[in-house]
Parts: sequence; structure tokens; C-alpha cells
Amino acid sequence: MTNTKELISHSADETHSIGFQLGQNAQAGDVILMTGELGAGKTTLTQGIAQGLGVTERPRSPTFVMATEYHGRLPLYHLDLYRVDHAAELGELGLEEYLSGEGVSVVEWADRASDAFPPSSLLLSLESIDENTRRITLTATGDRYTTLLAGLNNRFSTVENR
Repeated sequence: MTNTKELISHSADETHSIGFQLGQNAQAGDVILMTGELGAGKTTLTQGIAQGLGVTERPRSPTFVMATEYHGRLPLYHLDLYRVDHAAELGELGLEEYLSGEGVSVVEWADRASDAFPPSSLLLSLESIDENTRRITLTATGDRYTTLLAGLNNRFSTVENR
């Protein structure tokens, strides 16, 4: 089962708020995948998820270390695949251990290794419309992620529900 919702965020604060709601509703084992060009807001969304999970540190893009773990009510595994060139590198990263862990896995640049992820997940695709405005397409695959998607309140501009 796949369910898609498109939201328009008019500011970094709104993008953060979308992430915050996802973090508040996240459960152990959740996998949130993100795609979008540089500067589209992936890290801002991740920071919101972290805050929603009760993480007190402010996540930064882990581009150079590829994985950072933060602690809140659940662990947050923040993974960045920007520098991944070959699927073999994912084994070195220990991707499987993060994805099957007791925390929430948030993966930036997930399109660099789309075959490495479980079929059931929440995919967030971010697109810059202008300097402040983002189109965020959320695609839930599986019942768990459809429930997570449904937990977002409707205060954000909804473009389309499918």
C-alpha cells in the first residue's frame, strides 16, 4: 500500500515543524528516506525530527562522517549518502545495523542507494520552488508509514493527496 501527500513549506521553520511532527510520531525501527538537491531542506527536516524525538543536540549534515547517532526518547541514526559512490561502501557503514536498530533511521541522499532500503519506509522528496518555499512529497509505503503520514496535521499547504 502506497500513500502520497504533497506539502508546501513556506519557510525553514515550517520545514522544521513538519520534521518535528514526524519525530513526535516516530517509532523504533522507522526508516525515513530523503532525496532532494543541495540546500533543499533535508537537514532542516532532520533537525525537526530530532527535536520531535527529544534529541537535545542539533544535527548537522554528516556528509564527511556519513553516520551520526543522537539520543532522545529513541536513538536517531542520521545517515548521509552524498559521498557514496559504490554499494560496497554501505557495508562498511553498517547500514543494515542502523536500519534494523532500535532507533529511527533518517537517510539523506537515499536515492544514491535506493536498493539498500526496506520496501516499507517513508520517502520525503524535497524540491526548492524559490529561496524559502519547498515542495515536500511524502510517500508512505506500508501500513506503518501510512499511519505516520496520517499523523501530520493539516496546517501546512496541501497540494495533493493521493
